[in-house]
Amino acid sequence: MSRSVLQPSQQKLAEKLTILNDRGVGMLTRLYNIKKQGQVWKACGDPKAKPSYLIDKNLESAVKFIVRKFPAVETRNNNLAQLQKEKSEILKNLALYYFTFVDVMEFKDHVCELLNTIDVCQVFFDITVNFDLTKNYLDLIITYTTLMILLSRIEERKAIIGLYNYAHEMTHGASDREYPRLGQMIVDYENPLKKMMEEFVPHSKSLSDALISLQMVYPRRNLSADQWRNAQLLSLISAPSTMLNPAQSDTMPCEYLSLDAMEKWIIFGFILCHGILNSDATALNLWKLALQSSSCLALFRDEVFHIHKAAEDLFVNIRGYNKRINDIRECKEAAVSHAGSMHRERRKFLRSALKELATVLSDQPGLLGPKALFVFMALSFARDEIIWLLRHADNMPKKSADDFIDKHIAELIFYMEELRAHVRKYGPVMQRYYVQYLSGFDAVVLNELVQNLSVCPEDESIIMSSFVNTMTSLSVKQVEDGEVFDFRGMRLDWFRLQAYTSVSKASLGLADHRELGKMMNTIIFHTKMVDSLVEMLVETSDLSIFCFYSRAFEKMFQQCLELPSQSRYSIAFPLLCTHFMSCTHELCPEERHHIGDRSLSLCNMFLDEMAKQARNLITDICTEQCTLSDQLLPKHCAKTISQAVNKKSKKQTGKKGEPEREKPGVESMRKNRLVVTKSIVGMTMYSQATQEIAKPSELLTSVRAYMTVLQSIENYVQIDITRVFNNVLLQQTQHLDSHGEPTITSLYTNWYLETLLRQVSNGHIAYFPAMKAFVNLPTENELTFNAEEYSDISEMRALSELLGPYGMKFLSESLMWHISSQVAELKKLVVENVEVLTQMRTSFDKPDQMAALFKRLSSVDSVLKRMTIIGVILSFRSLAQEALRDVLSYHIPFLVSSIEDFKDHIPRETDMKVAMNVYELSSAAGLPCEIDPALVVALSSQKSENISPEEEYKIACLLMVFVAVSLPTLASNVMSQYSPAIEGHCNNIHCLAKAINQIAAALFTIHKGSIEDRLKEFLALASSSLLKIGQETDKTTTRNRESVYLLLDMIVQESPFLTMDLLESCFPYVLLRNAYHAVYKQSVTSSA
Repeated sequence: MSRSVLQPSQQKLAEKLTILNDRGVGMLTRLYNIKKQGQVWKACGDPKAKPSYLIDKNLESAVKFIVRKFPAVETRNNNLAQLQKEKSEILKNLALYYFTFVDVMEFKDHVCELLNTIDVCQVFFDITVNFDLTKNYLDLIITYTTLMILLSRIEERKAIIGLYNYAHEMTHGASDREYPRLGQMIVDYENPLKKMMEEFVPHSKSLSDALISLQMVYPRRNLSADQWRNAQLLSLISAPSTMLNPAQSDTMPCEYLSLDAMEKWIIFGFILCHGILNSDATALNLWKLALQSSSCLALFRDEVFHIHKAAEDLFVNIRGYNKRINDIRECKEAAVSHAGSMHRERRKFLRSALKELATVLSDQPGLLGPKALFVFMALSFARDEIIWLLRHADNMPKKSADDFIDKHIAELIFYMEELRAHVRKYGPVMQRYYVQYLSGFDAVVLNELVQNLSVCPEDESIIMSSFVNTMTSLSVKQVEDGEVFDFRGMRLDWFRLQAYTSVSKASLGLADHRELGKMMNTIIFHTKMVDSLVEMLVETSDLSIFCFYSRAFEKMFQQCLELPSQSRYSIAFPLLCTHFMSCTHELCPEERHHIGDRSLSLCNMFLDEMAKQARNLITDICTEQCTLSDQLLPKHCAKTISQAVNKKSKKQTGKKGEPEREKPGVESMRKNRLVVTKSIVGMTMYSQATQEIAKPSELLTSVRAYMTVLQSIENYVQIDITRVFNNVLLQQTQHLDSHGEPTITSLYTNWYLETLLRQVSNGHIAYFPAMKAFVNLPTENELTFNAEEYSDISEMRALSELLGPYGMKFLSESLMWHISSQVAELKKLVVENVEVLTQMRTSFDKPDQMAALFKRLSSVDSVLKRMTIIGVILSFRSLAQEALRDVLSYHIPFLVSSIEDFKDHIPRETDMKVAMNVYELSSAAGLPCEIDPALVVALSSQKSENISPEEEYKIACLLMVFVAVSLPTLASNVMSQYSPAIEGHCNNIHCLAKAINQIAAALFTIHKGSIEDRLKEFLALASSSLLKIGQETDKTTTRNRESVYLLLDMIVQESPFLTMDLLESCFPYVLLRNAYHAVYKQSVTSSA
């Protein structure tokens, strides 16, 4: 190429370098996919994705023949017969692969042409002056080198190219026109670096000049953590007086230049122009420093290059290179021994430095303006260390494995993400600062520099004048108006200007005007702070390489979760997944979908694991708080009081070997985090086998402890915990939750019905009105629970708090279902005795006839027992309703008082349907009603289609008759004795009062009869029957006559429809007074 013909200004070096570098990355992406998956457009990792022709048994011999003869073509061979049948399919399916290799060859041609042009133009390279030109030149050489190495690593390259060409020859009668050159290139680059060392001999001068310009930049970036610490690198607060001063440097873009990139330039660059290592001490020092820093380099994504072995293999056959080989071996030992610890200390320093930087900037985001350089330096330094660890951990020497496991890596990534977030959030702040900087300072200084130039050709003058004009025209108003800035044209012009002024014999030589180059590099950085912040973040902190180290990525995440001090930084991992898409390229668009899916799946997995970990930790805290709250319950103080009393009396009551009770304060000691999964339902500790369940008060204490802990979460994350409580606790008031699982409402309802009330029916428990609780009776078989501890006022209030009005309504409905089943049985007994009862109803004033008729009655005891069961259930319900009323009065006093006032002022003449609606509202609030709406609903469902309403009404009336005439038989029962202490009877017959009144009210509301009249009739029959036993002389029959008399008083006291005057007319009050006197006297005698 003749210099006289070549015009440097017309070679468009800047444009070619830009295009070829971008195309080179695209070609690398395509080759990487071919190598990894054998199918150019997939990244699925499936070995079956390779072209079928490479594994087809019928073509196996043909493929082996082609590879053996490659690149020669011999179509007349028996091994190739099968190809004839498949030729069209081979052409179709291998075309993408084949032409990718052709594209690589064309790329190589363009690169070689450009490198020759640069040599002819004798371009001046200095990273500190013409940064863009030097960086793009070195990047192109590394991209070209990497591409050829990656090409040589594709095992199937000869088979693919050969198969395609044979199919082409069989189809078209001739080889593909690109095949001869392509085949030769594949053969020549079997050992790519060896071939390229020969190829780069003419380029050594340009390449070595560019590399040696790193002598001030690379060593300064490759310092130890102690040197960084002594220099207080990246610290904003080390010099408070200069905090607002802009961070400046003569080599601005070099400050955040990737160390990883520089090491690739140096290692590969000096391998290609190795002669300079023997003649230049600076080159040798750079080479040795890079060799000592790493054991391997990243070629592309997760493809690595083992430096020392490859360099030694290349130099071993070169005469006179023994000294260089010794250098490599010494550097390898140094890298293996010291590189791991050096990088570990750097990461340790960067964690604290980035934490300080992120903390200061979050408090004072305005500092992002003057200290933007620090932010991008910090991001670049941290990114280099993370990538170094990632590739070395996967290819580490076994003896120094500890240096390649960093359990604190999550913290460093987290602070990187925090700095990235600050830059994105406060972009307008940085724009305002640098727009003013460009227009108020940079434009003035650049204008002076241009004016002072001794020589300035017209083209260069036009470009630099446009720079000044562009910057001078900027204003803060543009930022405030949201105007979109675009300085890409200005930056490309500067790149062009570097090319024009860096060639030999340029009128304006940049080598002679270094200040201009350094000033323009600073200006370019300032323009990027205005229009390219996102691109700067990708350039300095892109960690998309994690996409190709999935196993290491997941391992780091698990280590992060396992270490309590690091788990707080785990959000960094899902944030990293957002980087993945930046590694895609437009020359291989098909992998975007797969990489997008991979980032989403990893992100979802990380978030799921974090959610589980957070749930477990919160549950653990809640469990601990529940335990502490449980220790404060009154039941736990008994042992302490007992020990204190015994200590005073010097009694030894404790058993030997009994564990000592934990003292207060033990809970404050640090504990290991346990994996505990518990829910509100689990806290009921319900066992179907043993019928055990937690006391409502204890469960309520645990739930409140949970709620206290969960409410504290609102201080740290934006979660509406109140809504969570409402959703969860509201579900627990229903029979089943949203997953169809039992709730605390269903568990407690079943327990009270099937365990507590069933034992009442069996005679093991009695209802004590004086205590408003159910109490265990002394029996031969002790119960496993104390009924009083589950049914007293405090427990029923706790139950109401837990179940709420909805849950208590479900409990009531379940109770009423049991009552309705008892009433159904009672009706059957009435039907059996209907004739006798009809006669007794009209013969209550004829004692002899009544006595005769009574003897004809059957199932008298069964009637009384079933009515007693109904009374017990209703007594339990009244306890539950009273507790509900107390709870609601505490939470919503004004609403409850309004409902109560509404109920109390219903006019007597109100329609029954309207009255029942009011009663239903009142009952839901726990208020007692004259007529129980729940009982009415339950009994209404029993109406039979075969029985007329009149017949139903008659059965209801006769039921009351049956109960009334049966009362005297209770006097003969030993357990019917009235106890003043409990204000009731041990066999629960005092519950008959509630049963009689409420059943009567409900039945005669349903059948539209007069409740008052029917109860008067009942009272007349009952008093007549009881007066009769006053004349009995048999002591067995009248054993507890006085105790049974008191039932009449209880029935009247319980009834809103009966009065004492009415009772006096039927049953002399003097008998009641004497009865009370007798039972109290008997009680005193018994206790004495």
